[in-house]
Amino acid sequence: MAEALLRSALHGRGVDATVSSAGLFRGGVPASPGSVRAMARRGLDLGGHRSRTVTGDLLEGADLVLGMARLHVKEAVLAVPHIWPCAFTLKELVRRGAAAGPRPDDQPFEAWLARLHEGRKRADLIGDDPADDVADPVGGPDTLYLATATELEDLVARLVDLAFPVHPVPVNPPDRVASRP
Repeated sequence: MAEALLRSALHGRGVDATVSSAGLFRGGVPASPGSVRAMARRGLDLGGHRSRTVTGDLLEGADLVLGMARLHVKEAVLAVPHIWPCAFTLKELVRRGAAAGPRPDDQPFEAWLARLHEGRKRADLIGDDPADDVADPVGGPDTLYLATATELEDLVARLVDLAFPVHPVPVNPPDRVASRP
C-alpha cells in the first residue's frame, strides 16, 4: 500500500522517482485482498503487485529506504550497513522532517536526509514502538486495512509535503486605477 501511495503522491507532485517495495518474507505473493480493496477505494490498482524479498542489491542504489516498522529498517541496515543515514521508518522520517521543517528548494534531498539523520542511534531500532511502527493489517478485517491505508496516506502526504514542498508563486496585485469623482 505504501509503495502505491508514495508513487502516486510523488507523481502528483511532479517528482520523477522510482519507488519499489520489498519485505522480509517470501517474494512472488500477490497483494492481500484487503490491501487491494483499500487501495481501489483510493483509485490505485494493486492487482498486478507481487511481493519481493529485500536484498542487498535492491538496497544498494536507494536514495531513501523506508520501513513500515523498526524491524524492517534494522534488517536493511544489517544487510547494507552504509545505508543507515538514509534508512528510516516512515513515521520517524515524517516526525523528524516536521521537527526540522520542509526541505528548502536549494537543499539537495540527500542533504535534507543527512540533517534529519543527525542524532540518531542504531539502538533506537531495537524493539517495536507504535511511535515508529505502522500496524500491519495482514490477516485482519477490511476495517484494519482501511485504517492502515488512511494512516499511510496521511504519512505519505506529509512526507511529500516536507521533502518536496510546493512554494506558491507570488502574484502581483493589479495596478490600481484611480477613479475620479
